[in-house]
Amino acid sequence: MADKTHQEMLAKYAEAIVKVGLNIRAGQRLIINLMATRGVPYQFAPLVHEVAKAAYGAGAKYVEVLWGDEEMLRLRAQYAPRDSFDEYPTHTIDAIMNMVNNGDALLSINGSNPDLLGGLDPEVVGMMQTRHLNATSRVSEKVTTNAINWCVVAAAGEAWAQKIFPKLSPEKAQEKLWTAIFETTRIDQPDPIAAWKTHIANLRERAKYMQAKQFSALHYKAPGTDFTLGLPAGHLWISAQSMAQNGVAFTANMPTEEVFTLPDRNRADGVVTSTFPLSYGGTLIEDFQVTFENGRIVKVSAKKGEAALQKLVDTDEGSHRLGEVALVPASSPIAQRGHLFYNTLFDENASCHIAIGRAYRFTLTGGEELSDEEFIGAGGNVSLNHVDFMIGSPKMDIDGVHQNGSVEPVMRQGEWTTKL
Repeated sequence: MADKTHQEMLAKYAEAIVKVGLNIRAGQRLIINLMATRGVPYQFAPLVHEVAKAAYGAGAKYVEVLWGDEEMLRLRAQYAPRDSFDEYPTHTIDAIMNMVNNGDALLSINGSNPDLLGGLDPEVVGMMQTRHLNATSRVSEKVTTNAINWCVVAAAGEAWAQKIFPKLSPEKAQEKLWTAIFETTRIDQPDPIAAWKTHIANLRERAKYMQAKQFSALHYKAPGTDFTLGLPAGHLWISAQSMAQNGVAFTANMPTEEVFTLPDRNRADGVVTSTFPLSYGGTLIEDFQVTFENGRIVKVSAKKGEAALQKLVDTDEGSHRLGEVALVPASSPIAQRGHLFYNTLFDENASCHIAIGRAYRFTLTGGEELSDEEFIGAGGNVSLNHVDFMIGSPKMDIDGVHQNGSVEPVMRQGEWTTKL
């Protein structure tokens, strides 16, 4: 990468985002959302401008950007009247929905400070987070049904970079994080687009393998984890690429190393221990355990951020249950980097994980056509939340449990038991 300037790498990154992540079609509009990143916005302007150029080059007829400033959230949590947290201007949500309802594309750029709201009153943070989830639920519903081509990517925010590389100067930390982003998204390859096509094909083969097994449940065993998770009839194993309802094949996350499906919301039993910290709503939750009975979270504990974790679980009834199960080998390229990213987009691709809250409708056969009640009846979960947390490690074994009770190894010591 040394022979290419940072701006050249940004241009290659933007091209991959537009052609692989979003797969922009001629005539589509694109809305770029930085509000959810809670990052100081204009440090991402060079990437946003390259994405706009690439999108117009692919035939997009209009590109709009919603800029946000994460410091405004912290200031609100610190200084706003406690009875004011029902306030949530909806003009940004309306703008996104205007695009989504027109079949246009949505890009979210993530570069948030993992400690943004750390040390603040968890009651206030919880109120803010719940109001945000309620306000954005219209967009979340469209995303979880793949109504349009959407993608989430990262940019090297200064505070985020310093969290990962605290011994480096701000400039050097950002430079190192940009390098990590480029490498994990294959932008350092001679032909990133071709590298992505190969990677997507390999993940698709793994998803097809898991689909053919039709396991009734998965059993996880690792230090601090002994956990059985049911899989509903009609579950679909999904990998990097999906087909949107607007007819565009897209890759929702860059990077991505997972194959995933939905669990049965009523069949989760045992204890899981986190293997990575969870950055949720600007608070870092560390060294935590979650206990399940009959699908429901009945206990949480954490060495740091326990109140925030409990607030997450208490958001609504669906937040007491799970909506995603994802398998990632412990030797994934992101895990091999040997450091945490303190960002779910990356850390979930270094480790097997599960998600508290909402299930993606497209992970159940015919799920997009079901009402909430029908989806719940089929084993799917409905919630304002969808929050992944990491439980995998090189010490984890996973077995697939067939309908007849027979057991088959899926992973041993964090690695797939079957080479494809």
